[in-house]
Amino acid sequence: MMTQVAAGDRIRIHGRVVGGAERSGVVLEVRGELLVVRYDDGHEAVLSPGSDCEIRHGE
Repeated sequence: MMTQVAAGDRIRIHGRVVGGAERSGVVLEVRGELLVVRYDDGHEAVLSPGSDCEIRHGE
């Protein structure tokens, strides 16, 4: 994984195309290489983070 990620960290997924929407949320759980994320719109999903993900610790 790109860095150590912990529950409570914030995640931002950048749009894949110019002008594409970004998504932000909070990490609820770490399952090995997968993250359980609650996005700011309330949606929860399991995410396999890639190069388009930015982790912000302790926010």
